[in-house]
Amino acid sequence: MTTINLGNVEISRVIEWQGAFATTDVLFPTVPGDLWRRHESWLAPDFLNAATNAWQANTQTWVLRSAGRTVLVDTGLGNDKSRVVEIFNQRHGDFLDRLAAAGVRPEDVDIVVNTHLHNDHVGWNTRLVDGAWVPTFPHAQYLINRTEFDYWNPVNGHVPKSPLQSPDDTAATFTDSVLPVHQAGQAVLWEGDSHRIDENLTLEPAPGHTPGSAVLRLESGTDRALFVGDLVHTPLQFLAPEHDTCLSEDPAAASRSRLRLLEQAAATNALVVPAHLPGAGAAEIVRSGDSFAITNWAPFPDA
Repeated sequence: MTTINLGNVEISRVIEWQGAFATTDVLFPTVPGDLWRRHESWLAPDFLNAATNAWQANTQTWVLRSAGRTVLVDTGLGNDKSRVVEIFNQRHGDFLDRLAAAGVRPEDVDIVVNTHLHNDHVGWNTRLVDGAWVPTFPHAQYLINRTEFDYWNPVNGHVPKSPLQSPDDTAATFTDSVLPVHQAGQAVLWEGDSHRIDENLTLEPAPGHTPGSAVLRLESGTDRALFVGDLVHTPLQFLAPEHDTCLSEDPAAASRSRLRLLEQAAATNALVVPAHLPGAGAAEIVRSGDSFAITNWAPFPDA
């Protein structure tokens, strides 16, 4: 298990699943095909299957040890959950064993950050025990943006705008992976311009992919990182940040949030840590004309 240290924060990642999710023309409908081909030499094989044009992805959890506490950023797919997407449906994976290999037992977790409430970010919020969904991390606070919580709460009747998001699926996700932690009194529904976790970590809104999407900002000593959730799905978006996926509720707002955060990352030499990036998992960027260029990759192994 490779870890890196940024200031006083130790970071490692736990990969739950990796593979092909959808073809690039479906997932990134506004990206010209020739842009993928032009950058195929470095996108393949980690980020692109050149033979099938499939987007390569991880579902993974970032483990941060900060100010004496253990913080998880997103919780992946989970087990035993009924989902529309077949690779997500009724899984029986070994995520908790992988988490244990990183030195983390469920009872050790102090904070769970859900960057947003799509089903591949909240699955291990809960697990099935004697037929009931219970919080996986019994001592943790689960940090969820209130706008996000209210938007996906089925009682409020919102229908997802993305063609790849099923209303039944989003309702089931809320019911089995979000509502139980709220009912257990472990959910913290934060509001406003920021939510301070500790002296190193702050949550900030970054709407667009979903109305309450958030980024986790790390600042410790001279080191910086931005855990950007689903604002970035492929490193090609560093070069072409105007393009979004078909998964967003508001693609234009997502593009604005992405550009704002990437500008900040370039200006402060912050490590950009997307939710689903395979390969090195994260990168440093600089301004390059109207977009950005990758200067360094993080040293995380993709395994």
